Amino acid sequence: MGPEALRVANLSQNLATLGYTVLDTGNLQGPVEYKDAGGPYKNLASVAEWNQRVFQAVHQVLSQQQGIPVLLGGDHSVAIGSISAVAQHCQTQNKQLRVLWFDAHADFNTPELSPSGNLHGMPMACLCGLGPTALTHLRGHSPAIDAACIRQIGVRSVDAGERKLIHDMGLEIFDMRHIDEQGMRATMTSALMGIDDHTHLHVSFDVDFLDPGIAPGVGTAVPGGPTYREAQLCMEMIADTGLLGSLDIVELNPACDERNKTAHLVSDLMGSLFGKSTLLRKN
Repeated sequence: MGPEALRVANLSQNLATLGYTVLDTGNLQGPVEYKDAGGPYKNLASVAEWNQRVFQAVHQVLSQQQGIPVLLGGDHSVAIGSISAVAQHCQTQNKQLRVLWFDAHADFNTPELSPSGNLHGMPMACLCGLGPTALTHLRGHSPAIDAACIRQIGVRSVDAGERKLIHDMGLEIFDMRHIDEQGMRATMTSALMGIDDHTHLHVSFDVDFLDPGIAPGVGTAVPGGPTYREAQLCMEMIADTGLLGSLDIVELNPACDERNKTAHLVSDLMGSLFGKSTLLRKN
């Protein structure tokens, strides 16, 4: 339902208005029946198959230099496939990868730490090599990415065991306290530090990054998120770099939304990510 809601919110038309040629290739086809075989990971076979298809689709766009792949989810587990494909592309092109992960959650759980076994709480751990082989080895080896390339922004919900694992892995996280204390401009300046013309910038945008007061259409809302203007500044500062290479938009749940309010907000933010601005900027 999430991708359809973004289409209804005129995502493609908003980007086309900015001068982009937008090709909507439709929905990927995958398993629609989720049969949990038990074990520590819920619906592992289905999630793995979806990620294999996502990996192939994103890899095709990047390898054929067809533009910027935009993946509409779906829960955040699909980012395992997209970011694995992006990492493969960066290795081939000898580019530096920087992942900006906008999320209320750290998504760094493992079966030992997660009582639910939900894989949408584990994609970042899987990308860093902690998880089932079917998800950690989409590139043929593990880990798919180096934890040093990740910058997580807006985090405000982290389990106790997850917190220790994050520290052990050395992830750089700009949580909401950091944003409150330093401001969003300083936060994004730090998150973008060290990138250059040889950087592929991947944005993984979980809609629950936003405060649920302005974006209620998510399944796992966490109070105390960024405001509309703070989120706009994030997108505008990324656009200013001119380095956006790929994008995930995930966790939009229209069943929890109010008259597609959240989808329209996200569509507006993505316009800013692709260069919409109040005034012309020199860069």
